[in-house]
Amino acid sequence: MKPLLRAVLIIDALLLLAFGLLFLLTPWKSLYDALQLVQTDPVLVGQGAGVALIGLAWLALHASIDGAMTATVAKVVGHVNWLTGALMLVWLVGLHTPPMTGLGQLAAALTGVVLFVIGLGGVRLASAVRRRDRLAAAALAQRAGRAASRDAENDARKAGREREAARPGVVYPASGAHVEPAPGAARSVNAATTVRPVEPGLTAAAPRSMMPEAAAAASEDALAHERAAQAHDDAAARERAAAARDEADARAAQAKSGTPRPPFHG
Repeated sequence: MKPLLRAVLIIDALLLLAFGLLFLLTPWKSLYDALQLVQTDPVLVGQGAGVALIGLAWLALHASIDGAMTATVAKVVGHVNWLTGALMLVWLVGLHTPPMTGLGQLAAALTGVVLFVIGLGGVRLASAVRRRDRLAAAALAQRAGRAASRDAENDARKAGREREAARPGVVYPASGAHVEPAPGAARSVNAATTVRPVEPGLTAAAPRSMMPEAAAAASEDALAHERAAQAHDDAAARERAAAARDEADARAAQAKSGTPRPPFHG
């Protein structure tokens, strides 16, 4: 649709250039008489209008090449054209002001109709092109936003993997390997921990028992068990020592009393 709008702009540029040159040649009375046109009075107004129309023609031609200006300039030139055509039809054909011959009125009517049609067509095409450009820009912005969000998520995952890899004391075993627990954590941690195979493209997550918090808790449990066992052994030793002292006291008392000891049986 944009190439069609550029073609309309080129046609507008040619029409504007032709009218600009015609108004610029306002002092040439014989030319106006040959074309059966009414000469602009004063001449300065006609030449000023000619310069303005030539500048507008140059702008339309430049917009047909520069894509960033195409829609805006086409809309402006289209409004200028259809308004000019409407004024020509009202004044020259409807009101017969200024009075013209039959050929002049026919040429004015055709010119007004052409300007009116081309101007409205240019305005409609410019609106359609601007609407498509806005939709394309919105779609491009959405794609850019999705790409940026994906990049941010990938960066966050990469940073998380780097932090996990750089954490001290965390060891990621190979796929299918068995992890032996620490010597002090034998009672609270299983003897072997099987690690599931890691799917391709993913990072192995550290086992629960290999986390620093779990290892510290297991070590504390093991120390508590060892202290309890040591206390039990100390109590048993004290009981044995007390029993040995009681037996020694009983023997000493029996020896002092002179009572014969019973013979061994069995």
